[in-house]
Amino acid sequence: MAILAPNLCVLHRELWSRDEHGAAHQSNGAGCSAGPSNGGGLVGVSKEGGRWWRRRRRMGMGGWRSGEGMRAGAFWQDVSRPASVEMEAINGVEELDEVLRRSKELAQPIVIDWMAAWCRKCIYLKPKLEKLAAEFYPRVKFYVVDVNKVPQALVKRGNISKMPTIQIWKDGEWKDEVIGGHKAWLVIDEVREMIKKHM
Repeated sequence: MAILAPNLCVLHRELWSRDEHGAAHQSNGAGCSAGPSNGGGLVGVSKEGGRWWRRRRRMGMGGWRSGEGMRAGAFWQDVSRPASVEMEAINGVEELDEVLRRSKELAQPIVIDWMAAWCRKCIYLKPKLEKLAAEFYPRVKFYVVDVNKVPQALVKRGNISKMPTIQIWKDGEWKDEVIGGHKAWLVIDEVREMIKKHM
């Protein structure tokens, strides 16, 4: 189940306060400072009785005042999904066979980034692919192969001639690939579409 956490700065700008007569009005959302501002500053947020409340402290007063409900629904962030997922290295033909066997058992597609340490585009693309891996986590597993550190039999198995090459394999078989010689954001878009097509 996803764990959600409020973005306090956004929530502060979207607060609905109630005056002494109970009438609702939107706060000016001047900032997210914890210090006093116009008689009070945002000091904390808590959940009571199923609602989120903003807590303010008046200048010169040590107590808390609650009663200012907030509209928070559209401003939740999903923090259960990682920002990026490190790609696991494949170092030999036997490892690739084992990865393909597991992916077939789980009916889970895998993405393999065939790259080289001397290839600047490969190095630049790798962290972007790790962010993309987080988008599809845990439904798709991402792997990396450095072609200069593995036996040539593995490179031939992938039928690799250019780097970076990003392939998707499903049911133990090669399905599609993107050869990433162009701009990284275009490569990522193409890889995203390729994954969606074969999921």
